[in-house]
Amino acid sequence: MSAQYQYDVLVIGGGAAGLTLALHLATSKRIALITKGPLGEGATRYAQGGVSAVLDKSDSEESHIADTLSSGAGLCNPDTVRFVVENGRNAVQWLIDCGVPFTQETRPDGRLDYHLTREGGHSHRRVIHAADATGSAIESTLEDRIHEHPNIDVFEHHIAVDLITGAKLGMQPNRCLGAYVFNKQTAVVDTFRAAAVVLATGGAGKTYLYTSNPDVATGDGIAMAWRAGCRVANMEFVQFHPTCLYHPEAKSFLITEAVRGEGGKLLLPDGSRFMSKYDPRAELAPRDIVARAIDFEMKRLGIACVYLDISHKPAAFITQHFPTVYQRCLEFGFDMTQQPIPVVPAAHYTCGGIMTDLRGRTDLPGLWAIGETACTGFHGANRMASNSLLECLVFGMAAARDMSAYLEQTAPPPTLPLWDESRVSEPSEEIVVHHNWDELRRVMWDYVGIVRTTKRLLKAQRRVDLLLKEAEEYYATYTISNDLIELRNLTLVADLIVRSALSRKESRGLHFTRDFPEPDNSAAPSNTIVVPPNHHEAASDEIQIGEPRLRVV
Repeated sequence: MSAQYQYDVLVIGGGAAGLTLALHLATSKRIALITKGPLGEGATRYAQGGVSAVLDKSDSEESHIADTLSSGAGLCNPDTVRFVVENGRNAVQWLIDCGVPFTQETRPDGRLDYHLTREGGHSHRRVIHAADATGSAIESTLEDRIHEHPNIDVFEHHIAVDLITGAKLGMQPNRCLGAYVFNKQTAVVDTFRAAAVVLATGGAGKTYLYTSNPDVATGDGIAMAWRAGCRVANMEFVQFHPTCLYHPEAKSFLITEAVRGEGGKLLLPDGSRFMSKYDPRAELAPRDIVARAIDFEMKRLGIACVYLDISHKPAAFITQHFPTVYQRCLEFGFDMTQQPIPVVPAAHYTCGGIMTDLRGRTDLPGLWAIGETACTGFHGANRMASNSLLECLVFGMAAARDMSAYLEQTAPPPTLPLWDESRVSEPSEEIVVHHNWDELRRVMWDYVGIVRTTKRLLKAQRRVDLLLKEAEEYYATYTISNDLIELRNLTLVADLIVRSALSRKESRGLHFTRDFPEPDNSAAPSNTIVVPPNHHEAASDEIQIGEPRLRVV
């Protein structure tokens, strides 16, 4: 039987962003934290690299800002970049205070200090890490703090279906009132009401056939916010990680960029290097350049993969710095201390998302979005390595401050209507959902991948439109399931990606099209803003993601 819960704050998502916000609010607010699987089974746990922040005297915030703006290919919001970078040291210190075991080293003067590595796009060593499993260390530590807190209730194996808004219930002024949430263990939809709701649901890597993302990365927050009337921005910028382990059973295991940062070389099957042909920074070029170079060489030569070689480094160095990668590769028969390992690109990070301001506010009052599901203007057209965890932490803290002030002057929502299943029936078979899920991901991989053309995008648009209609028809006709909820969200997010990609008549950052292979320098770079039909203009005057001009799709 359906239940109705009331909390001060509803946090949807259990990664670094959601946990940071929950911990900063829980001293004075009651928090409901819902996760699709076990707590922590999200992208944060699988982040290998680290957190970028200015921690060394030889580095500077201005340098970090300049590197981020350069990687963002003209679409970063300078104010956002400065805000995040200037709050980086405090964010890292908070993690240290929470107990995250970052890797340390003994300096030449005998002083013990944190080890900093360098990754693509960075001009200095500024990535603090916990060996090559930083995300796991952060997630586990924050989970421990969550479980210790009496004001936080965790609802595992729950997936949000849709946001509840005043507009949907005929109430004014319009604001977010909570969410309908599907309990995967009981197959019942419960009602969660809260004066403040935050979407921290991660990205949409599962839109693609090959991805480094965990299975939960199905774009749920972006889709729910869109249906609630929030604008979405820059969805064409999907980052493909250049180096995922190539093995039929590896399920796109990510090989951290720090391997290249510590001297790893990319090789063709004949042992020759190729990155210097594409960028003077070679293996340390930003990810979009490296991914396209690998893609081009694979297509040029008709090969299934390229190779990443760090075997010229001492074995002890490799096993000390990359114990997780080393062990995982051994499981698949590759000894990275002795040989190159096969790698391919895979969908990795969603740079676009729900438009927010520097407080994490969306177009809908009472709704915040933080982490990968948001588009803050920090990443622009291409995310720089290890900037994502930093953004999660800084915006988790910023949104918590803003939410606390909002809650002091906002009344709790009234009792809400329970989920109504009176007009739907049990599906007779699930094959339609499973078939459409598979077809969608193959269409996106084949036609909306690393290198695009207008012809391919139009083909994708026709197929995605049909799949989107079928998903909505199925949703309106039958009782819901986890797979149907995710398919409905994935098809919507795929539609937003394709529409955004078709609208950009240039190549910029992560969006590369053979029909327009150069950036359009005839005017200032523009963000791609997609506006839902139920968008309320008056609620969003202050939400702008950046200095570059805007264009509406």
